[in-house]
Amino acid sequence: MAETLSIIGIIIFIIGGILFLIESFKKSIIWGLACLFIAPIVLVFTFLHWDVAKKPFFIILTGFVVMLIGAS
Repeated sequence: MAETLSIIGIIIFIIGGILFLIESFKKSIIWGLACLFIAPIVLVFTFLHWDVAKKPFFIILTGFVVMLIGAS
C-alpha cells in the first residue's frame, strides 16, 4: 500500500510540474526556459505570477504530501 501511494504521489507531482511549465511558457518563452533550466527561478515565477502558478503549485504540493504519506 505504501509503495502504491508513493507512486501515485510521484505521478501527481510530475503532472503538477508539467502544468507549471506550461503556465510559465504561456507567460513567455524566457520564463519557460528559465523555469526549466534554473531551479530558483521557479520560486520567483511563483511569487510574481501567483494568479497562474497557484493551481500547479497546489497540485505539486498535494503530490508531495501523498509521497510523504506513502513513505511512512
